[in-house]
Amino acid sequence: MEPRMIEFFAATLITLFARFVTGVRGEWVGCPPEPASRVYFANHVSHGDFVLLWTVLPAAMRRVTRPVAGADYWLRGKFRRFIGEKVFRAVLIDRTAQKREDGTREADPVGLMVAALDEGASLIFFPEGTRNTTEARLLQFRSGLYRIAMARPHVELVPVWIENLNRVMPKGEIIPIPLLCTVTFGGPVRPVEGEDMPAFLTRARASLLALAPLKDDTA
Repeated sequence: MEPRMIEFFAATLITLFARFVTGVRGEWVGCPPEPASRVYFANHVSHGDFVLLWTVLPAAMRRVTRPVAGADYWLRGKFRRFIGEKVFRAVLIDRTAQKREDGTREADPVGLMVAALDEGASLIFFPEGTRNTTEARLLQFRSGLYRIAMARPHVELVPVWIENLNRVMPKGEIIPIPLLCTVTFGGPVRPVEGEDMPAFLTRARASLLALAPLKDDTA
């Protein structure tokens, strides 16, 4: 079997499995599912987050949408490398790269993401920078989303709330628990002239929290 057929088969199998286990559905409340140049920025509680988001995209959009993920995780082992590099075509970020004296990294992650956007890809991005294992609904955002917005202001930044995946696959469990998951897409967030980074990130974070189901606890 040719490599492309193997990759297509693997992508189809992953999509069907994710839908079977989670019954995942996409809710496009703030924008339509159209092939615009986008960064889908989402909450992050599991390694499976981007799989659910990717799964609910129309097939044509899945083909051009690439998750941003840690190289240290997805390059560990032949099978995981195959899934990360060939099936999802992830933009793999070296989270161990050393910082230079001017604060930049040897391998600039934003540069890699911008290059992928320039090649026609859309991205799945987690602005918290790491999985949220706390009781807070959402961690504070790191600077990446702002830097992407400044570098490519024409790209739509779409907030996406992923609900229930942390209960489908609780930490430490091997067998997933069947439970309905939703992936809710909000309206695009764009930079405002004169807006500094803290103000922009606060507004972007609020747009994501606004998509979360109401609960008694606070963010």
